[in-house]
Amino acid sequence: MMAPFPLPLTELLGQWGSYIVYLIIGFGFGYVLEVAGFGNSKKLAAQFYFKEMTVLKVMFSAIVVAMVLIFLASGVGLLDYNLVWVNPTYLWPGIVGGLIMGVGFIVGGFCPGTSLVAAATLKLDGIFFVLGVFFGIFLFGETVGGFSEFWNASYLGRYTLPEWLGLPTGTVVLLVVLMALFMFWGSEKLEQYFGGKDAADEPKWRIAAGGGLVLAAVGLILIGQPTTLDRWNRIADDKTVVLEERGVQVHPGEMLEYMNDPNIKAVLLDVRSEADYNQFHILDAQHVPLTELPEQIPLLHMEPANTVFFVMSNDETAATAAWKTLQAESVPNVYILEGGVNNWLTLFANDDFMAANPPITHGDDELAFAFPVALGARQFPAEPDPHKYEFAFIPKVVLELKRAPTSGGCG
Repeated sequence: MMAPFPLPLTELLGQWGSYIVYLIIGFGFGYVLEVAGFGNSKKLAAQFYFKEMTVLKVMFSAIVVAMVLIFLASGVGLLDYNLVWVNPTYLWPGIVGGLIMGVGFIVGGFCPGTSLVAAATLKLDGIFFVLGVFFGIFLFGETVGGFSEFWNASYLGRYTLPEWLGLPTGTVVLLVVLMALFMFWGSEKLEQYFGGKDAADEPKWRIAAGGGLVLAAVGLILIGQPTTLDRWNRIADDKTVVLEERGVQVHPGEMLEYMNDPNIKAVLLDVRSEADYNQFHILDAQHVPLTELPEQIPLLHMEPANTVFFVMSNDETAATAAWKTLQAESVPNVYILEGGVNNWLTLFANDDFMAANPPITHGDDELAFAFPVALGARQFPAEPDPHKYEFAFIPKVVLELKRAPTSGGCG
């Protein structure tokens, strides 16, 4: 059984129904910011003078609570974390952008989200700040071409703390929770020293809430995160039927059509050994051995919505294993090359190729041709002309819309 979240709202409620949900969530978020005092630029700017640390406490509380709930839901199978948008990391542009935003926050008293809250309540400083944001967006759009190389530099993809630290997700969550609690304690001390606040005014329940977060993080360590095998087992019953009914094994002729379709981005994943790949591979096929496929999952999720993935091996055995991995990791639009590279060669090889590379007796998922020279994609069948062939086949590819958003932002 697949994890039910995140919910595909457009599929469940239609386009306008999903807009209504977004409107309700946006209104609720704005209302919470307003009642928390985040529409007041003086209150927001006071954090930089250590007099009023509400912004840090509220925002960091939201971050750690969401983090704990997300990974707990993922750990028990309620949420598919692969479908949760994580902003890709551009290290140095991100650092520079953060510094610019920080200076703007201090000078203007708002971040983009809180400025909209202030503008919605007709505060003049909020309105002017929003106008400045729009002007900044326009200015950036007109000048980004001059520094686009830096703008796209140091790309790390979907790079998270567990990957950076090389630690299990639960351990990282616990460390972040402990760091947040230390920061909350420190912020209260700063407020007392610089802002003259009385410690007795702080709510007593905050201690119990902090303890609850720590216990939840410890529980997360014990639960752990689902492995690829765990995820496959949840969907195995449905997906095995699809495999047995040959619903995802695509005829070479259909794959060739998509390779030459300007409206589709066809990504060919060759999961064979390096030796077989070097002897022959289809033009533009990426060599991704089965053992390295999990490392490529985040990159595959970053591909545009019109991407179709075709996995291939010599026959279908390794390709089927790769398909299962990609299905378990929620990569959309994945298909198997029917009969593998051997079938491709049988259909598209000419007499000269067959004479130079005669068929041989082979075992399961082994090359069916003898290649005296490793020519890779320089062999004739690597790039057949789609206009010279006409096949009768049942189309299998159905473009599936991504359930995850294709971009994200900061409130």
